[in-house]
Amino acid sequence: MDREVLDFAVDLAERAGALAAERFFGGGARVPLKPDGSEVTEADAAVEELIRAELARHVPDDGVHGEEGGASEGTSGRRWVIDPIDGTYCFARGIPLFSTTLAVEDEHGPAVGVIHEPVTGRTTFAGRGRGCLRSVGARVVPVRVSDRAVLGGARTAAANPGTWSEQLLLALHREVFLLPLGDTACLVAGELDAFVVAGAPVGYEDLAPLPVIVREAGGRITDLNGDPVLSGDGTVLATNGLLHDDLLTLVRGVPHARDRRTSNGA
Repeated sequence: MDREVLDFAVDLAERAGALAAERFFGGGARVPLKPDGSEVTEADAAVEELIRAELARHVPDDGVHGEEGGASEGTSGRRWVIDPIDGTYCFARGIPLFSTTLAVEDEHGPAVGVIHEPVTGRTTFAGRGRGCLRSVGARVVPVRVSDRAVLGGARTAAANPGTWSEQLLLALHREVFLLPLGDTACLVAGELDAFVVAGAPVGYEDLAPLPVIVREAGGRITDLNGDPVLSGDGTVLATNGLLHDDLLTLVRGVPHARDRRTSNGA
């Protein structure tokens, strides 16, 4: 992957994140609903508009797929995937757990992934064949997944466990140390051994940056059935690679989402 494209993606995510932070601290988090009932804020639209304008100015031949603005076809063979505010639920409620993410895809698949956290200023990014790095301000360091090879007690972040099935929770709880906080950025820096997302399916825009980031840090990522995460069922299993097969054995075939018909006693 061209280093200039990676550098541009990082710079763009950080500039867009600065706008997200400005809206977050300035109270720009009114919450209308999308047609499908999911939440969106005025800041989502403003941040995506900024990104699209910069892409049109600098890479006008590239395709663009955004969470809020839909898709536009390009002619270069390259496509940008935008999630202006990943974590709208938290953003809209004044909880500083959100990020601005970008991905670049080409004829060979995922090429660039960027996760920028506007409140902390931390950026995790990777380009295919260029490794995975983390920056905070001017400090940039390479990051790598953990070397833990023993499943028992593995540090495993559980995203939205309240939406998981009881079977999935029990299957993991018996073997690993489940944590209610943590994300892909923590995994690739070796701060976690695994990261699991289940329950409500994750959208493509949220998933797009993850494959190249995880792989370049030495990890492995699939859905909970072992299928490629970008064409899977919207679940995520990201690991340090060494634990992946053992975790798949635990969760494959287990219901992933809570049955709402029975969770309220119906």
